[in-house]
Amino acid sequence: MKNSGQDIWSQWLLNRRFGGDPERLSYMLDFLYPVRDKVLSRINLDDGGTLLDIGSGDGLIAFGALEEFETCRVIFSDISDDLLNHAHALARNMKLQHRCEFVRASADDLSMFEDESVNAVTTRSVLIYVSAKQQSFKEFQRVLKPGGQLSIFEPINRFAYPEPEDRFAGYPIMPIVELAQKLKAVYRRIQPPDTDPMTDFDERDLMIYAEKAGFSTINVELQIEVKPPENTDWGTFLHAAGNPKIPSIEEAMQQAFTLGETETFTSYLRPLVESRQGIHRSAVAYLWAVK
Repeated sequence: MKNSGQDIWSQWLLNRRFGGDPERLSYMLDFLYPVRDKVLSRINLDDGGTLLDIGSGDGLIAFGALEEFETCRVIFSDISDDLLNHAHALARNMKLQHRCEFVRASADDLSMFEDESVNAVTTRSVLIYVSAKQQSFKEFQRVLKPGGQLSIFEPINRFAYPEPEDRFAGYPIMPIVELAQKLKAVYRRIQPPDTDPMTDFDERDLMIYAEKAGFSTINVELQIEVKPPENTDWGTFLHAAGNPKIPSIEEAMQQAFTLGETETFTSYLRPLVESRQGIHRSAVAYLWAVK
């Protein structure tokens, strides 16, 4: 994978997730802004108070909260110094730094925050990278004040992964299934589907984690979508990476294939991608709870 001097989280969030394609970024933001709004709709900081946004990344939720709740404070928390610096620079440019704090912390270790010290906790696509999910929920509950609100969004990757043998990225590939298996093996070595935190849970587990952590009111909403793949060109398909820890398809092909195999795989799959002859399956869960 490419190394720009930034950590893998910053590289992915600011470039690799959309393959450097502005059109795909626009498509992703059209999806993410409603996610942000739904997460924030489950908390209320109209009278001020402090929001702890865990895994704040590029600040999608945190900056949305600063705009939505004009008197609140927001703590940007992330494991990436590069992303915290990026968000800090944005806050400074927006003249919002007086309402912000930036703290390096992981979801399962919030020991730098006191008990009952914040009014709300939010996360978006964070627990998919955390093995100690139950411990994370205990930490969320611990730092919340009585009556405090938790609102999270998580992809439920177990719904569509691993794919059937005759599919790759949603496209039918039976005539080149042996090549596809070689490519899939690259990803399975990095993220085994039975044990990797991205696929070791579903929406029922989230509810159980929240209940065991001591939340008094818990709601979970599951959304499932099956549709044709987004309209991207072949270059974008090759260069985008599904998450920070895995190679792009082009990089995985370089690891798995000979030059001739690359040509065979490309000549078969490219027309399917460019004509959108596949199926995209996804599931996401929203959870909101009260301490």
